[in-house]
Amino acid sequence: MRIGIPKETHHEEKRVSLAPAGVDTLVKFGHTVFIETSAGEGSHFTDEDYISAGATIVYSKEEVYQRAELIAQVSHLMEEEIDLLEEHQIVIAFHKFAVGKKSAIEKYMEKKITTISYELIEKNDELPVLQSMSEIAGQLAVQIGEKYMGSDYQYGRGILMGGIAGVAPAAVVVLGAGVVGLNAARAVVGRGAQVIVLDRDLRRLKRLENVLSKNITTVVANPYTIARGVKFADLFIGAVQVRGEKVPHIVTEKMVKSMKKGSVIVDLSIDQGGCVETSRPTTLSNPVFVEHGVIHFCVPNIPAMVSRTASYGLTNASLEYILEIANNGLSNAVLGDPDFSKGICTYNGYCTNQILADSFNLEYRRLHIFSTN
Repeated sequence: MRIGIPKETHHEEKRVSLAPAGVDTLVKFGHTVFIETSAGEGSHFTDEDYISAGATIVYSKEEVYQRAELIAQVSHLMEEEIDLLEEHQIVIAFHKFAVGKKSAIEKYMEKKITTISYELIEKNDELPVLQSMSEIAGQLAVQIGEKYMGSDYQYGRGILMGGIAGVAPAAVVVLGAGVVGLNAARAVVGRGAQVIVLDRDLRRLKRLENVLSKNITTVVANPYTIARGVKFADLFIGAVQVRGEKVPHIVTEKMVKSMKKGSVIVDLSIDQGGCVETSRPTTLSNPVFVEHGVIHFCVPNIPAMVSRTASYGLTNASLEYILEIANNGLSNAVLGDPDFSKGICTYNGYCTNQILADSFNLEYRRLHIFSTN
């Protein structure tokens, strides 16, 4: 199969969809990989690294699209990029359709393009590709909060995360006990701060306590406990995730107003719309704003802050799916792994994700794929 890796065009997106090691594997299985020149430079992979791995360097995005049967990206395509695609191609990426535009989905449908969303691919009731990025986001959230709680940021309260003898540590509240929340809580515990994790799922809270040896406080999430937690927090980390849907504003503006001046919100749900009512997307070069005296960090592509680690992580998690399609074709790949099909959002001119179809009033059809053997 011919596989294309374009250079990411989203603002300050430094990740690349496949590291050279992933390309090497694909080439050794007999596949051809076309990569746009400088696509890996944000992660410090050179064209020479990809050439050594067996890739062919091309010099425009258009050429990547024209020569590839399967296109692997990190972030969703811009609408003008969708216009460059050929009919019946496969595009695998973090499409984030739930917070995108209906017109983008319709363009994919018009061209009968198969779109596969990394964030929806399941395995054993987990989201393996998304989890690779969630691990990074959870750890980074604590580093970011630590930075903006300090006095070197003009609105920071000047708090040391772990405190000292006679001085209390920071109070960190994490909303969500999934992969993001677990990694955030682990990082907080490692820094000696007080951490409270809220989640509606008691089983998740018990798992978190088992993993972290009960060095945390867990609370069942409801409007009352969330309001109390937000008011108490020096650092609040929003780690709410809803599969395939926009995240509701669980933390209201009224709750934000109750927070201490100079406290910090890191809304890691912002790529799904944000779980805090006062959140709005920011960028890596201009990552924070202050609302009601509270510092907000709301960067959607936060793993791009550690782009090399993130690119390796994405490669490790996604390669088996790309390789399965390349080796056996899309039909056989899906038939051999039904959970994989949950990541397919458009196919053969139709929307194959019911939640997405209902949200955007699109024609929905169940995915019907037959073996090509």
